[in-house]
Amino acid sequence: MDAIRNTVLEAWMTEHGYSSNSLADAVNRAVEQLTGRLGGLDGSSVRAWKAGRVAWPKSATRTALEDVTGLPAVALGFVPRGRPSPTPAPSHQEEHDMKRRTLVGGIAAAAAAAAAPGTASPRRIGMSDVNRLNKRFAEIIASDHRHGGQPGIEERAAALADEALNLQNAGSATQRVRSSLYASGAAFRSSAMWAAIDGRRYEVAKAHMREAQSLAEMSGDQAIKFRIWSHAGTMYRHMGRPADACAANDVARNLHLTRRDPLFASLGLARQGAIHGTAQNRTDTRRAFEQAQDAMLRADPADHRPVWLLAFYDQAELDSLALSAYLSLGDYPTAEYHAHRCLASLRPHMVRSRAITTTRLAHALLAQGAAEAATATAMKVPADAATRHARVSRMLQEFGAALRATAPRSTTVQTWTEHTTTWRTAA
Repeated sequence: MDAIRNTVLEAWMTEHGYSSNSLADAVNRAVEQLTGRLGGLDGSSVRAWKAGRVAWPKSATRTALEDVTGLPAVALGFVPRGRPSPTPAPSHQEEHDMKRRTLVGGIAAAAAAAAAPGTASPRRIGMSDVNRLNKRFAEIIASDHRHGGQPGIEERAAALADEALNLQNAGSATQRVRSSLYASGAAFRSSAMWAAIDGRRYEVAKAHMREAQSLAEMSGDQAIKFRIWSHAGTMYRHMGRPADACAANDVARNLHLTRRDPLFASLGLARQGAIHGTAQNRTDTRRAFEQAQDAMLRADPADHRPVWLLAFYDQAELDSLALSAYLSLGDYPTAEYHAHRCLASLRPHMVRSRAITTTRLAHALLAQGAAEAATATAMKVPADAATRHARVSRMLQEFGAALRATAPRSTTVQTWTEHTTTWRTAA
């Protein structure tokens, strides 16, 4: 007997925006939560469900699918073993009559519900609600790349996280939608955390981190867990606590996501290299960046990845982290090399990153005795970044102090002093 196509599952997937591959990934993650081991489904497995070749999935897979969809397997068109298969599809006329009866019945039911006091249906929360939040989140990410570290960005991201949580209680939703809301809330909190780190507001960043970690656990989203723990590693590195930084970054690097996707592995390794630089571990720094570069070259650009990762991690960011590490090690020629590579490949909208890299390049040049070239480089930093971005402001103050110590009473020092006076006037 020919297999009967599971049109119910197909309709559900279309309504909720799932492809065969994305549903397989979601069920695999749900299997991992149930059993501790990632599921082994792929797109062909889901296509076999839709085609009716697999009428009743295995127990763990079926339970995971029910967790993802919020529906029992039979409501998704699956048929338990031993039960008769669904009847063949109705004829065109039968289908027309069924649709008419359904429409009439639906109108009558809606009218009855409207007439009955206090029986209004709760709001249905869907992926369109999640997508609207994520679109606003993308605008915050863009603002962060232009300005970075501003309390306003932190406040907007935190408010968006609260909005995602409020939606959880605003109506009914499938498990997939609820998980997506928790993941979005965690991502928003993570961005608030990053803005606080970037502005050197570390105690506030820790509070955002704790909230983000809690939401990430409820979402079950490996990518957002990686992001939060990786941010924690960066925070501790900026605080001068390399042991804590390494431990936090190791949590991110040990997630199975880094074994599936070399780009996540590359980011984890690059940030580990920056931590090793802070800890003065020269050999480990070099090895980490070699491995990070190799992983990046193995990553498939066509793979689906979260917007926050695609928005910043590329060859320029890898070189930026290497620049930071080699500056910490006092290897100034290598630091200069990575600075030039970073500036050459930075995307135009990465205004904050360009300011940070330019400032670090000025430090590398000054440490090699090129005071005039270093000063000319530092003067390229826009006044807005020099006065409003906490990290850039501090690095430029340190540059000025080092310049005065290196070439006191020189015309270069005078030039720099006059230039910074224009910044204060502009501010």
